[in-house]
Amino acid sequence: MELPEFKPGLSARVELTVTDADTAQSLGSGDVPVLATPRVLALAETATVVVTSRLIPGGLTTVGTRATVEHLLPTPIGRKVVAQAVLAKVDGRRLFFDVTVHDGATLVAEVRVERALLDRQRFIEKAINIR
Repeated sequence: MELPEFKPGLSARVELTVTDADTAQSLGSGDVPVLATPRVLALAETATVVVTSRLIPGGLTTVGTRATVEHLLPTPIGRKVVAQAVLAKVDGRRLFFDVTVHDGATLVAEVRVERALLDRQRFIEKAINIR
């Protein structure tokens, strides 16, 4: 399998306007109507997928293997947040990203995401046959 050449510094950004469906109340991670930490993580992972999707040939994919989230400030419904992912390091098939999430100029979260590059079909077959 030919691996694409990922270089540190590649980046992508994604935006989200917080709705009721994105809140801690809706996702069951708390009882307040603000952007939920699990949604912050999902947004960060989406940004990392966008970074890699531009260079991955058919048959390959990346999967998340590790993440750490520092959710620093709440974001209410109706506000727009922007996740900016930067590829920080490449170690063989492992890709390491630094992601910041901002509400305007305010930093609301920092997320570190590790993803593994792999063969999509083999991964799916393994997942189906694991039990």
